Amino acid sequence: MRQYSDFHIADPADFCLRFSGWAGNFPEACILYSNDYPNKFPSNDTRFHYDLVAGTGSLKKSGTQANQLISLDRFIEGSGDWIFGHLGYNLKDDIEELSSIHPDYIRFPRLFFFIPERVFIIRGNQLKVGWHKDYDSTGNINDMVREIKNYQLPGPARINSGKISAVISKSDYLQAVEKIKEHIRKGDIYEVNFCQEFFSLTAEIDPLQTWLKLIEESPTPFSCYYRLGDKHLLCASPERFIKKTGSMILSQPIKGTSARGKTSKEDRLAMERLLRDPKERAENIMITDLVRNDLSKIACRGSVKVEDLCRIYPYPRVFQMQSDISAQLPHNISFSDIIKATFPMGSMTGAPKIRAMEIIEQYEKSSRGLYSGAVGYISPEMDFDFNVVIRSIQYNQAHSALSFMVGGAITSLSMPESEYRECMLKAGAILKVLGLEQGHSF
Repeated sequence: MRQYSDFHIADPADFCLRFSGWAGNFPEACILYSNDYPNKFPSNDTRFHYDLVAGTGSLKKSGTQANQLISLDRFIEGSGDWIFGHLGYNLKDDIEELSSIHPDYIRFPRLFFFIPERVFIIRGNQLKVGWHKDYDSTGNINDMVREIKNYQLPGPARINSGKISAVISKSDYLQAVEKIKEHIRKGDIYEVNFCQEFFSLTAEIDPLQTWLKLIEESPTPFSCYYRLGDKHLLCASPERFIKKTGSMILSQPIKGTSARGKTSKEDRLAMERLLRDPKERAENIMITDLVRNDLSKIACRGSVKVEDLCRIYPYPRVFQMQSDISAQLPHNISFSDIIKATFPMGSMTGAPKIRAMEIIEQYEKSSRGLYSGAVGYISPEMDFDFNVVIRSIQYNQAHSALSFMVGGAITSLSMPESEYRECMLKAGAILKVLGLEQGHSF
Protein backbone atom coordinates (compact mmCIF):
# COMPACT_ATOMS: atom_id res chain seq x y z
CA MET A 1 0.00 0.00 0.00
CA ARG A 2 1.43 3.37 -0.98
CA GLN A 3 1.91 5.93 1.77
CA TYR A 4 2.45 9.67 1.31
CA SER A 5 4.68 12.27 2.94
CA ASP A 6 4.28 16.03 2.46
CA PHE A 7 7.04 18.63 2.28
CA HIS A 8 7.28 22.39 1.79
CA ILE A 9 9.63 23.58 -0.96
CA ALA A 10 10.68 27.22 -0.85
CA ASP A 11 11.70 27.49 -4.52
CA PRO A 12 9.66 25.09 -6.71
CA ALA A 13 11.48 25.96 -9.97
CA ASP A 14 14.89 25.28 -8.44
CA PHE A 15 13.64 22.10 -6.78
CA CYS A 16 12.20 20.82 -10.08
CA LEU A 17 15.58 21.25 -11.77
CA ARG A 18 17.45 19.48 -8.97
CA PHE A 19 14.81 16.76 -8.82
CA SER A 20 15.11 16.17 -12.58
CA GLY A 21 18.87 15.73 -12.32
CA TRP A 22 18.43 13.32 -9.42
CA ALA A 23 15.58 11.35 -11.03
CA GLY A 24 17.41 10.94 -14.33
CA ASN A 25 19.75 8.45 -12.69
CA PHE A 26 17.02 5.80 -12.42
CA PRO A 27 16.78 3.20 -15.23
CA GLU A 28 13.04 3.91 -15.44
CA ALA A 29 11.93 7.50 -14.96
CA CYS A 30 9.06 9.63 -16.18
CA ILE A 31 8.99 13.36 -15.37
CA LEU A 32 5.96 15.33 -16.59
CA TYR A 33 6.58 19.05 -16.13
CA SER A 34 4.24 21.97 -16.88
CA ASN A 35 6.87 24.76 -16.84
CA ASP A 36 4.45 26.85 -14.73
CA TYR A 37 1.91 27.03 -17.58
CA PRO A 38 -1.09 26.74 -15.25
CA ASN A 39 -0.19 30.33 -14.31
CA LYS A 40 0.85 31.44 -17.83
CA PHE A 41 -2.03 30.48 -20.09
CA PRO A 42 -4.29 33.47 -20.81
CA SER A 43 -7.46 31.48 -20.15
CA ASN A 44 -9.65 30.13 -17.39
CA ASP A 45 -8.30 26.60 -17.89
CA THR A 46 -7.90 25.18 -14.38
CA ARG A 47 -7.53 21.59 -15.52
CA PHE A 48 -3.80 21.33 -14.84
CA HIS A 49 -3.69 19.24 -11.69
CA TYR A 50 0.06 19.33 -11.12
CA ASP A 51 3.07 21.51 -11.74
CA LEU A 52 5.13 18.32 -11.86
CA VAL A 53 4.26 14.65 -11.53
CA ALA A 54 6.89 11.94 -11.80
CA GLY A 55 7.64 8.29 -11.18
CA THR A 56 11.11 6.83 -10.58
CA GLY A 57 12.28 3.24 -10.43
CA SER A 58 10.06 0.29 -11.20
CA LEU A 59 8.18 -2.07 -8.90
CA LYS A 60 6.35 -3.79 -11.75
CA LYS A 61 6.34 -3.52 -15.55
CA SER A 62 3.56 -4.11 -18.06
CA GLY A 63 5.72 -6.17 -20.39
CA THR A 64 5.24 -6.51 -24.14
CA GLN A 65 2.81 -9.40 -24.51
CA ALA A 66 0.56 -10.06 -27.49
CA ASN A 67 -2.75 -8.18 -27.37
CA GLN A 68 -0.91 -5.45 -25.50
CA LEU A 69 -3.87 -3.17 -24.81
CA ILE A 70 -5.93 -5.99 -23.30
CA SER A 71 -2.93 -7.03 -21.20
CA LEU A 72 -2.51 -3.41 -20.15
CA ASP A 73 -6.13 -3.31 -18.93
CA ARG A 74 -5.37 -6.24 -16.63
CA PHE A 75 -2.15 -4.57 -15.46
CA ILE A 76 -3.99 -1.32 -14.64
CA GLU A 77 -7.05 -2.86 -13.01
CA GLY A 78 -4.98 -5.07 -10.75
CA SER A 79 -2.67 -2.35 -9.48
CA GLY A 80 -4.74 0.31 -7.70
CA ASP A 81 -1.61 2.42 -7.93
CA TRP A 82 0.15 5.09 -9.94
CA ILE A 83 1.27 3.98 -13.41
CA PHE A 84 3.51 5.81 -15.88
CA GLY A 85 4.35 4.95 -19.46
CA HIS A 86 3.89 5.49 -23.16
CA LEU A 87 1.93 4.61 -26.28
CA GLY A 88 4.11 4.47 -29.41
CA TYR A 89 2.73 5.60 -32.75
CA ASN A 90 2.89 2.09 -34.21
CA LEU A 91 0.37 0.89 -31.65
CA LYS A 92 -1.92 1.87 -34.53
CA ASP A 93 -1.04 -1.50 -36.07
CA ASP A 94 -2.66 -3.28 -33.10
CA ILE A 95 -5.75 -1.06 -33.24
CA GLU A 96 -6.33 -1.06 -37.00
CA GLU A 97 -5.28 -3.36 -39.84
CA LEU A 98 -2.13 -1.39 -40.57
CA SER A 99 1.60 -2.06 -40.66
CA SER A 100 4.90 -0.22 -40.88
CA ILE A 101 8.11 -1.42 -42.52
CA HIS A 102 10.27 1.68 -42.11
CA PRO A 103 13.48 1.65 -39.99
CA ASP A 104 13.41 2.70 -36.33
CA TYR A 105 16.79 3.86 -35.00
CA ILE A 106 15.69 4.32 -31.36
CA ARG A 107 13.60 1.19 -30.72
CA PHE A 108 11.26 2.20 -27.93
CA PRO A 109 8.75 -0.62 -27.42
CA ARG A 110 5.34 -0.10 -28.98
CA LEU A 111 3.77 0.16 -25.52
CA PHE A 112 5.28 0.22 -22.03
CA PHE A 113 3.98 1.07 -18.55
CA PHE A 114 5.43 0.70 -15.08
CA ILE A 115 4.43 1.08 -11.43
CA PRO A 116 7.13 3.30 -9.91
CA GLU A 117 8.95 2.77 -6.65
CA ARG A 118 8.25 6.40 -5.75
CA VAL A 119 5.82 9.05 -6.99
CA PHE A 120 6.50 12.79 -6.77
CA ILE A 121 3.76 15.43 -7.08
CA ILE A 122 4.37 19.18 -6.93
CA ARG A 123 1.64 21.81 -6.67
CA GLY A 124 2.92 25.29 -5.92
CA ASN A 125 5.19 25.05 -2.87
CA GLN A 126 3.92 21.62 -1.83
CA LEU A 127 5.70 18.35 -2.58
CA LYS A 128 3.97 15.01 -2.00
CA VAL A 129 6.03 11.81 -2.15
CA GLY A 130 4.28 8.45 -2.53
CA TRP A 131 6.28 5.45 -1.28
CA HIS A 132 5.82 1.82 -0.19
CA LYS A 133 6.68 0.84 3.37
CA ASP A 134 8.09 -2.49 2.13
CA TYR A 135 10.88 -0.52 0.43
CA ASP A 136 11.16 2.75 2.37
CA SER A 137 10.60 4.33 5.76
CA THR A 138 9.65 7.87 6.74
CA GLY A 139 13.29 8.46 7.68
CA ASN A 140 14.48 7.27 4.27
CA ILE A 141 12.05 9.61 2.51
CA ASN A 142 13.09 12.60 4.64
CA ASP A 143 16.74 11.91 3.84
CA MET A 144 15.92 11.50 0.16
CA VAL A 145 14.15 14.88 -0.05
CA ARG A 146 17.12 16.56 1.65
CA GLU A 147 19.38 14.86 -0.89
CA ILE A 148 17.26 16.20 -3.78
CA LYS A 149 17.25 19.73 -2.35
CA ASN A 150 21.06 19.62 -2.19
CA TYR A 151 21.57 17.82 -5.50
CA GLN A 152 24.26 19.54 -7.55
CA LEU A 153 23.45 19.72 -11.24
CA PRO A 154 26.48 19.32 -13.50
CA GLY A 155 27.69 22.20 -15.63
CA PRO A 156 26.45 23.05 -19.13
CA ALA A 157 25.52 20.01 -21.18
CA ARG A 158 28.16 18.67 -23.52
CA ILE A 159 26.26 17.90 -26.72
CA ASN A 160 27.84 16.19 -29.70
CA SER A 161 25.02 15.41 -32.09
CA GLY A 162 27.38 13.86 -34.65
CA LYS A 163 26.46 14.12 -38.32
CA ILE A 164 22.73 14.76 -38.59
CA SER A 165 21.14 13.66 -41.85
CA ALA A 166 17.66 14.09 -43.28
CA VAL A 167 15.84 10.87 -44.13
CA ILE A 168 13.97 12.80 -46.83
CA SER A 169 15.83 15.44 -48.85
CA LYS A 170 14.20 18.83 -49.20
CA SER A 171 13.46 18.21 -52.89
CA ASP A 172 11.88 14.82 -52.11
CA TYR A 173 9.85 16.45 -49.31
CA LEU A 174 8.51 19.10 -51.70
CA GLN A 175 7.60 16.44 -54.29
CA ALA A 176 5.87 14.32 -51.61
CA VAL A 177 3.72 17.30 -50.57
CA GLU A 178 2.57 17.72 -54.18
CA LYS A 179 1.73 14.01 -54.40
CA ILE A 180 -0.23 14.18 -51.14
CA LYS A 181 -2.16 17.16 -52.51
CA GLU A 182 -3.04 15.00 -55.52
CA HIS A 183 -4.60 12.48 -53.12
CA ILE A 184 -6.63 15.34 -51.67
CA ARG A 185 -7.75 16.50 -55.12
CA LYS A 186 -8.88 12.94 -55.90
CA GLY A 187 -10.92 12.80 -52.69
CA ASP A 188 -8.80 10.14 -50.90
CA ILE A 189 -8.34 12.36 -47.87
CA TYR A 190 -8.97 15.89 -46.60
CA GLU A 191 -5.75 16.37 -44.63
CA VAL A 192 -2.57 14.44 -43.78
CA ASN A 193 0.03 15.16 -41.12
CA PHE A 194 3.24 14.57 -43.08
CA CYS A 195 6.48 14.33 -41.09
CA GLN A 196 10.19 14.05 -41.81
CA GLU A 197 13.00 12.64 -39.67
CA PHE A 198 16.49 13.93 -38.99
CA PHE A 199 18.91 11.48 -37.37
CA SER A 200 22.47 10.79 -36.31
CA LEU A 201 24.14 7.46 -35.58
CA THR A 202 27.19 9.07 -33.94
CA ALA A 203 25.57 11.21 -31.24
CA GLU A 204 27.01 11.56 -27.75
CA ILE A 205 24.85 13.64 -25.43
CA ASP A 206 23.90 13.81 -21.77
CA PRO A 207 20.17 13.12 -22.17
CA LEU A 208 18.95 14.75 -18.96
CA GLN A 209 21.07 17.88 -19.35
CA THR A 210 20.04 18.15 -22.99
CA TRP A 211 16.38 18.01 -21.96
CA LEU A 212 16.91 20.72 -19.36
CA LYS A 213 18.51 22.88 -22.05
CA LEU A 214 15.61 22.13 -24.43
CA ILE A 215 12.91 23.19 -21.96
CA GLU A 216 14.94 26.28 -21.05
CA GLU A 217 14.94 27.20 -24.74
CA SER A 218 11.32 26.10 -25.28
CA PRO A 219 9.32 25.85 -22.02
CA THR A 220 6.00 24.16 -22.78
CA PRO A 221 3.10 22.82 -20.69
CA PHE A 222 3.43 19.13 -21.62
CA SER A 223 7.17 18.69 -21.40
CA CYS A 224 8.56 15.37 -20.26
CA TYR A 225 11.77 13.50 -19.68
CA TYR A 226 11.22 9.78 -20.11
CA ARG A 227 13.82 7.05 -19.70
CA LEU A 228 13.68 3.31 -20.27
CA GLY A 229 17.23 2.05 -19.74
CA ASP A 230 19.34 3.34 -22.63
CA LYS A 231 16.35 4.87 -24.45
CA HIS A 232 15.51 8.50 -23.69
CA LEU A 233 12.76 10.90 -24.76
CA LEU A 234 13.53 14.61 -24.39
CA CYS A 235 10.20 16.31 -24.98
CA ALA A 236 9.07 19.95 -25.10
CA SER A 237 5.48 19.39 -26.23
CA PRO A 238 2.86 22.12 -26.20
CA GLU A 239 0.00 19.66 -26.82
CA ARG A 240 -2.23 17.49 -24.68
CA PHE A 241 -3.58 14.31 -26.24
CA ILE A 242 -6.20 13.28 -23.73
CA LYS A 243 -7.06 13.77 -20.07
CA LYS A 244 -9.63 11.98 -17.91
CA THR A 245 -10.91 13.41 -14.63
CA GLY A 246 -13.71 11.35 -13.11
CA SER A 247 -16.18 10.81 -15.93
CA MET A 248 -15.02 13.84 -17.95
CA ILE A 249 -12.58 13.39 -20.84
CA LEU A 250 -10.81 16.23 -22.61
CA SER A 251 -8.74 16.42 -25.80
CA GLN A 252 -6.92 19.59 -26.91
CA PRO A 253 -5.61 19.21 -30.48
CA ILE A 254 -3.24 21.79 -31.90
CA LYS A 255 -3.34 22.59 -35.59
CA GLY A 256 -2.18 25.94 -36.94
CA THR A 257 1.25 27.53 -36.42
CA SER A 258 2.91 30.89 -37.03
CA ALA A 259 6.23 32.42 -36.01
CA ARG A 260 6.37 34.92 -33.14
CA GLY A 261 7.16 38.53 -33.97
CA LYS A 262 10.20 40.45 -32.75
CA THR A 263 8.09 43.19 -31.13
CA SER A 264 4.72 43.30 -29.39
CA LYS A 265 3.22 44.93 -32.49
CA GLU A 266 4.60 42.17 -34.75
CA ASP A 267 3.29 39.60 -32.26
CA ARG A 268 -0.19 41.08 -32.39
CA LEU A 269 -0.20 41.12 -36.19
CA ALA A 270 1.08 37.52 -36.33
CA MET A 271 -1.71 36.38 -33.98
CA GLU A 272 -4.33 38.15 -36.06
CA ARG A 273 -3.01 36.65 -39.31
CA LEU A 274 -3.03 33.15 -37.81
CA LEU A 275 -6.55 33.57 -36.47
CA ARG A 276 -7.84 34.66 -39.90
CA ASP A 277 -5.73 32.31 -42.04
CA PRO A 278 -8.19 30.09 -43.97
CA LYS A 279 -5.68 27.24 -44.39
CA GLU A 280 -4.73 27.15 -40.69
CA ARG A 281 -8.36 27.38 -39.54
CA ALA A 282 -9.37 24.62 -41.97
CA GLU A 283 -6.63 22.37 -40.52
CA ASN A 284 -7.86 22.93 -37.00
CA ILE A 285 -11.57 22.58 -37.71
CA MET A 286 -11.08 19.32 -39.65
CA ILE A 287 -9.15 17.79 -36.76
CA THR A 288 -11.67 19.12 -34.23
CA ASP A 289 -14.38 17.29 -36.18
CA LEU A 290 -12.25 14.13 -36.24
CA VAL A 291 -11.74 14.28 -32.43
CA ARG A 292 -15.47 14.86 -31.91
CA ASN A 293 -16.13 11.75 -33.97
CA ASP A 294 -13.52 9.71 -32.06
CA LEU A 295 -14.95 10.72 -28.67
CA SER A 296 -18.53 10.04 -29.82
CA LYS A 297 -17.61 6.33 -30.18
CA ILE A 298 -17.21 6.01 -26.41
CA ALA A 299 -19.01 9.02 -24.87
CA CYS A 300 -22.45 9.27 -23.34
CA ARG A 301 -24.96 10.25 -25.98
CA GLY A 302 -25.09 14.01 -26.61
CA SER A 303 -22.20 14.81 -24.26
CA VAL A 304 -19.45 15.66 -26.79
CA LYS A 305 -18.85 19.43 -26.78
CA VAL A 306 -16.42 21.82 -28.45
CA GLU A 307 -15.57 24.08 -25.54
CA ASP A 308 -13.10 26.30 -27.36
CA LEU A 309 -12.48 26.53 -31.12
CA CYS A 310 -9.34 27.85 -32.83
CA ARG A 311 -7.97 29.73 -29.83
CA ILE A 312 -4.45 31.16 -30.19
CA TYR A 313 -1.85 30.36 -27.52
CA PRO A 314 1.60 31.99 -27.31
CA TYR A 315 4.79 29.97 -26.89
CA PRO A 316 8.40 31.25 -26.89
CA ARG A 317 8.97 30.71 -30.64
CA VAL A 318 5.51 30.23 -32.16
CA PHE A 319 1.80 30.89 -31.85
CA GLN A 320 -0.39 27.77 -31.93
CA MET A 321 -4.08 27.33 -32.67
CA GLN A 322 -5.82 24.96 -30.25
CA SER A 323 -9.35 23.64 -29.80
CA ASP A 324 -10.81 21.96 -26.70
CA ILE A 325 -13.23 19.04 -27.03
CA SER A 326 -14.80 17.37 -23.99
CA ALA A 327 -17.21 14.51 -23.33
CA GLN A 328 -18.73 12.47 -20.51
CA LEU A 329 -17.80 8.79 -20.29
CA PRO A 330 -20.09 5.92 -19.30
CA HIS A 331 -19.39 4.02 -16.10
CA ASN A 332 -16.76 1.23 -16.16
CA ILE A 333 -15.30 2.00 -19.58
CA SER A 334 -11.83 0.48 -19.89
CA PHE A 335 -8.57 2.28 -20.66
CA SER A 336 -8.12 0.19 -23.81
CA ASP A 337 -11.59 1.14 -25.09
CA ILE A 338 -10.67 4.83 -24.77
CA ILE A 339 -7.32 4.37 -26.50
CA LYS A 340 -8.78 2.26 -29.32
CA ALA A 341 -11.29 5.03 -30.06
CA THR A 342 -8.88 7.96 -29.94
CA PHE A 343 -5.32 6.82 -30.74
CA PRO A 344 -3.31 7.88 -32.64
CA MET A 345 -4.45 11.44 -32.06
CA GLY A 346 -6.02 13.09 -35.08
CA SER A 347 -3.67 16.07 -35.01
CA MET A 348 -0.81 13.72 -35.93
CA THR A 349 -2.63 11.65 -38.57
CA GLY A 350 -5.19 13.58 -40.61
CA ALA A 351 -8.68 12.85 -41.83
CA PRO A 352 -10.12 10.35 -42.49
CA LYS A 353 -7.75 8.79 -39.98
CA ILE A 354 -7.15 5.29 -41.38
CA ARG A 355 -6.61 6.44 -44.97
CA ALA A 356 -4.37 9.24 -43.72
CA MET A 357 -2.20 6.72 -41.85
CA GLU A 358 -1.90 4.60 -45.00
CA ILE A 359 -0.70 7.65 -46.93
CA ILE A 360 1.70 8.55 -44.11
CA GLU A 361 3.25 5.09 -44.44
CA GLN A 362 3.52 5.53 -48.21
CA TYR A 363 5.35 8.89 -48.18
CA GLU A 364 7.28 8.97 -44.91
CA LYS A 365 10.54 6.99 -44.99
CA SER A 366 11.14 6.17 -41.32
CA SER A 367 9.22 4.79 -38.37
CA ARG A 368 7.87 7.47 -36.05
CA GLY A 369 8.59 5.35 -32.98
CA LEU A 370 7.56 7.34 -29.92
CA TYR A 371 7.15 10.53 -31.97
CA SER A 372 3.43 11.38 -32.32
CA GLY A 373 2.72 8.83 -29.63
CA ALA A 374 1.92 9.79 -26.05
CA VAL A 375 3.54 9.75 -22.60
CA GLY A 376 1.65 10.16 -19.35
CA TYR A 377 0.31 8.76 -16.11
CA ILE A 378 -2.68 6.88 -14.76
CA SER A 379 -3.66 7.63 -11.15
CA PRO A 380 -4.99 5.14 -8.57
CA GLU A 381 -8.46 6.66 -9.19
CA MET A 382 -8.14 5.77 -12.91
CA ASP A 383 -7.76 9.39 -13.94
CA PHE A 384 -5.05 9.99 -16.51
CA ASP A 385 -3.27 12.62 -18.59
CA PHE A 386 -1.18 12.07 -21.75
CA ASN A 387 0.71 14.48 -23.97
CA VAL A 388 1.37 14.40 -27.70
CA VAL A 389 5.04 13.57 -28.33
CA ILE A 390 6.17 16.39 -30.62
CA ARG A 391 9.05 18.93 -30.46
CA SER A 392 11.12 16.06 -29.10
CA ILE A 393 14.47 14.32 -29.34
CA GLN A 394 14.64 10.52 -29.12
CA TYR A 395 18.02 9.07 -28.12
CA ASN A 396 19.31 5.50 -27.88
CA GLN A 397 22.44 5.86 -25.80
CA ALA A 398 23.66 2.31 -26.38
CA HIS A 399 23.69 2.81 -30.16
CA SER A 400 24.57 6.56 -30.22
CA ALA A 401 21.38 7.04 -32.25
CA LEU A 402 19.59 10.39 -32.09
CA SER A 403 16.38 11.27 -33.91
CA PHE A 404 13.97 14.16 -34.15
CA MET A 405 10.96 14.59 -36.39
CA VAL A 406 8.89 17.56 -37.48
CA GLY A 407 5.81 17.81 -39.62
CA GLY A 408 2.63 19.64 -40.44
CA ALA A 409 -0.81 19.27 -41.90
CA ILE A 410 -1.02 19.08 -45.68
CA THR A 411 -4.31 20.35 -47.09
CA SER A 412 -5.50 21.45 -50.52
CA LEU A 413 -4.23 24.97 -49.69
CA SER A 414 -0.71 23.86 -48.74
CA MET A 415 2.29 25.40 -50.48
CA PRO A 416 5.25 22.96 -50.37
CA GLU A 417 7.91 25.60 -49.60
CA SER A 418 5.77 27.10 -46.84
CA GLU A 419 5.24 23.65 -45.32
CA TYR A 420 8.98 23.02 -45.30
CA ARG A 421 9.62 26.40 -43.64
CA GLU A 422 7.01 25.56 -40.98
CA CYS A 423 8.81 22.28 -40.25
CA MET A 424 12.08 24.13 -39.75
CA LEU A 425 10.33 26.69 -37.53
CA LYS A 426 9.01 23.91 -35.32
CA ALA A 427 12.49 22.38 -35.18
CA GLY A 428 14.05 25.69 -34.16
CA ALA A 429 14.57 24.97 -30.46
CA ILE A 430 15.94 21.48 -31.16
CA LEU A 431 18.33 22.80 -33.81
CA LYS A 432 19.61 25.44 -31.39
CA VAL A 433 20.06 22.95 -28.54
CA LEU A 434 22.01 20.63 -30.86
CA GLY A 435 24.23 23.50 -31.97
CA LEU A 436 22.82 23.81 -35.49
CA GLU A 437 21.84 27.09 -37.04
CA GLN A 438 18.24 27.73 -38.09
CA GLY A 439 19.30 27.86 -41.73
CA HIS A 440 21.38 24.66 -41.53
CA SER A 441 21.27 22.68 -44.79
CA PHE A 442 20.54 18.95 -44.48
